[in-house]
Amino acid sequence: MIKLRACRVCKRVTEDLKCHGDTVLEWKGYLFILQPQKSLLAKRTGITTSDEYAIKVR
Repeated sequence: MIKLRACRVCKRVTEDLKCHGDTVLEWKGYLFILQPQKSLLAKRTGITTSDEYAIKVR
């Protein structure tokens, strides 16, 4: 079973051990950003690329 991890810096959800910083297994919430240029939520959180993000990373 593949464990998804979240980056502590950019909060992107990934399977990798490194992203912009260390990744951790303890995270909550899932956020899909498909069109960041049109998304109010993406603008408020500072997300500029379409991907999957964690809402809260410990």
